[in-house]
Amino acid sequence: MKLHHQIQGQGRPLLILHGLFGNLDNWASQAKALADEYRVISVDLRNHGRSPHNDEMSYPAMAADLVELLDDLGLDQVLVLGHSMGGKAAMQLALQHPERVERLIVVDIAPVQYPHHHDDVFAGLFSVDLDSLKSRSDADRQLAPRVTDPMVRAFLLRNLYRNDAGRFAWRINLQGLHDGYAGISAAPQGKPFTGPTLFIKGGTSDYMRAEHRDALLALFPNAGYKVIDGAGHWPHAEKPALMTRLIRSFLQAS
Repeated sequence: MKLHHQIQGQGRPLLILHGLFGNLDNWASQAKALADEYRVISVDLRNHGRSPHNDEMSYPAMAADLVELLDDLGLDQVLVLGHSMGGKAAMQLALQHPERVERLIVVDIAPVQYPHHHDDVFAGLFSVDLDSLKSRSDADRQLAPRVTDPMVRAFLLRNLYRNDAGRFAWRINLQGLHDGYAGISAAPQGKPFTGPTLFIKGGTSDYMRAEHRDALLALFPNAGYKVIDGAGHWPHAEKPALMTRLIRSFLQAS
């Protein structure tokens, strides 16, 4: 699959992968800041942003997409940064194709299977009557009963756009993501990646827990661990300057 992507800057290539319901714009602040030193490749993963839609939502499939992108760009090895679902895709790439990953950063996700906890989000998104929308505020009102956090609604509604017919539509493959959720919640699989790895946890997030440590170190024995106090599951949005410093420090360590 040919993934939509944007490239800025010069230097060692850095691949940035967003999370579920996201797109490459989610990391725009860090991408712009890091482009002074790196060739930053921001990616829309399958079924997200402007990348193609496909029924399969497995991490091996996402890793294959990324290998195809690297081959198309003529890149043998890259630095990789992934958040949440993108973090699992980054882990799968490293586990399955370790020769392609120089250093790995995983943000607020562990290499474990997670229970379903996006049921309200899916129900809310499916409840939006696209044909009746006159504005984004209409969509926000329809989404609010299921998704009560206005910041989460704003994040989700970034996926809403007007198509060529002037009607509102979702950029994400909503049905495909719903039907493929078992693949999204699954754990990445493969032989341990022994390259330099950094896991970054949002201090108030429950996505990374003490009981995940053994699974993390079993697959990533050279992993470091940083906690960003006062940040939740989106530390790059909540503490952007600190995140950029952490990323730069780890990448420069080589």
